[in-house]
Amino acid sequence: MEFFPGQVVYSKCGRDKGRAFIILSFEENYLYLTDGTLRPIERPKKKKVMHVQKTGFVFSELGEKIINGETITNSEIEKALKNVAANI
Repeated sequence: MEFFPGQVVYSKCGRDKGRAFIILSFEENYLYLTDGTLRPIERPKKKKVMHVQKTGFVFSELGEKIINGETITNSEIEKALKNVAANI
């Protein structure tokens, strides 16, 4: 499975099941996720790859900021996820 910074995923299990997150970074079997509210950028959720569902949504602008090490805010993350919820 291929994941990208800025990609939207849904949690498949745990107490955050069904919540949308944006990928901040990833390792071999783990993703670091944020939703801007319960899991702010300063405290990302570490989740196994097998416990998330990929979506077709990728916020390339956010992804490029993450890759380039630019500052992104929790409000940017929240707005992006609200746009996803509105399009579903």
